Amino acid sequence: MKADPAAPSSLILNTFFEHFDQFADASDGVKRLRELVLRLAFSGGLIGKHPTDDGVPDGWERRTIESICASISSGFACSRIHQKPNGHVHLRTHNISTLGTLNFDLLVRIDPKMVDPQKASIRAGDILFNNTNSQELVGKTSLVDRDYDYGFSNHITRMRLKDGIFPGFVVFYLTLLRNSGYFARLCTRWINQAAVNTSTLKEQTIPLPPIADQKRIVAKVDELMALCDRLDAQQQERETRHAALARAALARFADAPTPANLQFLFHSSYSITPADLRKSILTLAVQGKLVPQDPNDEPVEKWLQAFANSKPIIEKEADEPPFLPPDGWVWLRMESAFEVAGGIQKTPHRTPRNNAFPYLGVGNVYRGRLDLTNVKEFELEPGELERRRLEAGDLLIIEGNGSFNEIGRCAKWSGEIKNCVHQNHVIRCRPCDERISDFVVLFLNSPNGMEIMQRLAITSSGLYSLSVGKIRQIEIPLPPLPEQRRIVAKVDQLMALLDQLEAQLAASRAIAANLLDALVAELTTQEESMKGEA
Repeated sequence: MKADPAAPSSLILNTFFEHFDQFADASDGVKRLRELVLRLAFSGGLIGKHPTDDGVPDGWERRTIESICASISSGFACSRIHQKPNGHVHLRTHNISTLGTLNFDLLVRIDPKMVDPQKASIRAGDILFNNTNSQELVGKTSLVDRDYDYGFSNHITRMRLKDGIFPGFVVFYLTLLRNSGYFARLCTRWINQAAVNTSTLKEQTIPLPPIADQKRIVAKVDELMALCDRLDAQQQERETRHAALARAALARFADAPTPANLQFLFHSSYSITPADLRKSILTLAVQGKLVPQDPNDEPVEKWLQAFANSKPIIEKEADEPPFLPPDGWVWLRMESAFEVAGGIQKTPHRTPRNNAFPYLGVGNVYRGRLDLTNVKEFELEPGELERRRLEAGDLLIIEGNGSFNEIGRCAKWSGEIKNCVHQNHVIRCRPCDERISDFVVLFLNSPNGMEIMQRLAITSSGLYSLSVGKIRQIEIPLPPLPEQRRIVAKVDQLMALLDQLEAQLAASRAIAANLLDALVAELTTQEESMKGEA
């Protein structure tokens, strides 16, 4: 079959480059493009050829790596005690870059007495293959550009090709295999690393065209990879500009935390994630920077007087607050405004029998929300429900977690389930006034609240947990009640807008990813159809 210069594969690739902006929202757009270039290279698509039924184009043959090499040899091991500042250069795995070239940073030099003369040099055209590394990096391959009087590690395999084999073609093929995860799947384990042994490498096959086509393909790949490099540079430049915009927009949002400024901030930055924005909103909220203060609000001290007779008001030391709140706010310990109590320990006699009631465990309480899809039951003793029952406005705090960032996650109970209790790993905080719960749960889940709880959770044994006593010591800032309501309403408004913007971004990325998938699928379909016509 005569090759068509305007073959479908080439047309699809051209379409990819011409319309790359449409795929830019896909997080791995350039990476997918590089993979597509290499895939086309070794199916013949870059030079207008297509695989036949045996998997390679007419005029190509499938050869083993061993058959195309004049020699294949591994390097030699040298320990740290053999290193000499002015000794012989000994290449290690970090000197093989993922870009197909040698990296000469951090060259190791060894005692010349340790040098094996048979393995002490590499020359132009040699291929160095990283045979032992992490599973992600095993199979890195570099092409040697000139003769070097260097030795190399036993974690590197040197391939010296026979005449008639273009080294760049082999390097690109081995790179395609590594990028596709082939070597990671093929490798064996060696201590705590992955390894591709020499015999496995020798048996690996490669689709091999005539030498002229090898050179044409390599030239085309170089050209297209250079274009990918430019696309990468453009994206990095765009992200740098967006980062500068983000800093300005974040300052603008802090000065005026309006929905319009949040929307501007969201769309002007790839360096600030939605999670970062949520943290910023909560930080501004609990530090009194999200809504303006109103001098007509009833001072929080007056509200506290209603509870002073039954509960002592313990204010935080004024000389060391985590942050300085606005006038009219006070710092309190949790025990000043909440009754803190532990839950019920899960034991065999709690197995549901005749007096079972639902309870909340660690798996039901998350930051700012409850997951009630799987609520289990406890057996309660007579009269225990009255003492243990959750009430609307209670705050639920996780006492400990394997993840440091999940310690103290907190949610508000609003009476979603009748006659519900809680396990001992969930600590209940009952407010003296239910109206403060919404603001306090915002604070506990904010970066400032999390930092306080994480500090309290640290123990000398290295374990992280919060007890009832520690939670009573948590310091909380409390604004006047009207301001609390304004803050909570503002947070709800901004979080809802952020949810909407995040959904739009996810949809945009999904469309871009679907376009990429459709392009690759079209390429696959057309290549399969060309096999039948060959």
